[in-house]
Amino acid sequence: MTGKPTVLFVCVHNAGRSQMAAGYLRHLAGDRVTVLSAGSVPAAEINPVAVAAMREEGIDITSATPQVLTTEAVQESDVVVTMGCGDACPFFPGKRYEDWQLDDPAGQDIDAVRPIRDEIRQRVAALVADLVPTP
Repeated sequence: MTGKPTVLFVCVHNAGRSQMAAGYLRHLAGDRVTVLSAGSVPAAEINPVAVAAMREEGIDITSATPQVLTTEAVQESDVVVTMGCGDACPFFPGKRYEDWQLDDPAGQDIDAVRPIRDEIRQRVAALVADLVPTP
């Protein structure tokens, strides 16, 4: 990987887990990483409980909108992080794939979403440390 890495977060609806991960990556890495997120079956809107959980962290993801997963998004990414989309994610040799087993925040209240958010934060922080190490 040369230059600025591109990371794609993928979950089924692109309304919760992948949006929280994208929000954390933008927050923690700034412009050192290009951030994409998508869903295999995108929802109509982002999960309002995920928005509230991220707001507690000082991260605003209200402008995020669920996007459909495209082959092009996978092709342009250096790292593809899947979160329960299974076989719907296209596979290209030479790409770095990670599958994060995370509970789905859909239909959950804020108390159930906070631990999911916190686990996502820890995983994204480790990803940032790996992709853009500090000098």
